[in-house]
Amino acid sequence: MSSNPLYLTSTQAQELADIANRMVAKGKGLLAADESTGTIGKRFSAISLENNEENRRQYRQLLFTTDSEISNYISGVILFEETLYQKTDDGTPFVTLLKNKGIIPGIKVDKGTVNLAGTNKETTTQGLDGLAERCKKYKADGADFAKWRCTLKIGEHEPSNLALIENANVLARYASICQQNGLVPIVEPEILPDGDHDLERCQYVTEKVLAAVYKALSDHHVYLEGTLLKPNMVTAGQSCTKKYTHEQNALATVTALRRSVPAAVPGIVFLSGGQSEEDASLNLNAINQVKLLRPWALSFSYGRALQQSVIKAWQGKSENVKASQSELLKRAKANSLGTLGQYRGGEKGAAGSESLFVANHTY
Repeated sequence: MSSNPLYLTSTQAQELADIANRMVAKGKGLLAADESTGTIGKRFSAISLENNEENRRQYRQLLFTTDSEISNYISGVILFEETLYQKTDDGTPFVTLLKNKGIIPGIKVDKGTVNLAGTNKETTTQGLDGLAERCKKYKADGADFAKWRCTLKIGEHEPSNLALIENANVLARYASICQQNGLVPIVEPEILPDGDHDLERCQYVTEKVLAAVYKALSDHHVYLEGTLLKPNMVTAGQSCTKKYTHEQNALATVTALRRSVPAAVPGIVFLSGGQSEEDASLNLNAINQVKLLRPWALSFSYGRALQQSVIKAWQGKSENVKASQSELLKRAKANSLGTLGQYRGGEKGAAGSESLFVANHTY
């Protein structure tokens, strides 16, 4: 698989493609454990736990020391920068622990969203300054992939053309910088679920957003075989009064992807976007049952939809670690089955059917 020789050497391209394909190996997906300090604080507040570095370390240790069975379902973990350099109680670096389980460490590299002046509260994402130096360091310190999130909103006149083009180009520049430094970029253009739009409107906007993103990736010479896409599923807005089935969501999602994502992309790992744990698994399962050609692996990169029951079971108490790890295994296995189109539902944990929607969600 050749790439632009002025962009990547054949050796660089092959390494990126190999990592990307391992990340979407059959039956496996990603655990997004890259919540910022502020966001994990919101999770901890729900169980009345202080948000300090030691509690954050203890929680991530709980996730990463789950029984090795987890590696049957999870191929990689997205880390926050603080977590990349933390260790277990016995001094083992988290990166080493994950790699010993056959799990690929990755890292969130964006610096959050900021408003685009002159728009109706639309945003772009910051963090390009110094990104090459950071990526080089993260690669040397054990990370093999990165993630960058841009957000777009659906409104009467949104997303605007400015927001489409700006976010597409930011994602492309990020992807290019990652690949130059040996990291597989996960490209995440999230269309927020806020609003009362119907399924058809979300499908239309998803197609336009992804078309803009892949045009920008092409313009920036990004090697698609060494990337992954992390999009929203196509669903109606949270305030939409019309309800749709998992099968309707799935058909709209696959149709939008077929119209906009090149077959060269090895895999698509969906974000859960505020869906309940159970809905995220059932929608993923339905997507993998759609009777249309799907040239990419269709998997998951879930944060809240893998962790909500874990945190509820844990409650910040050491005696609950095993029970909470059991919840993680349960949800990971459910989503693994979903990638195969074999999840039958019913694996509800402590938060199985609870909506995880947060308005204007930030990380």
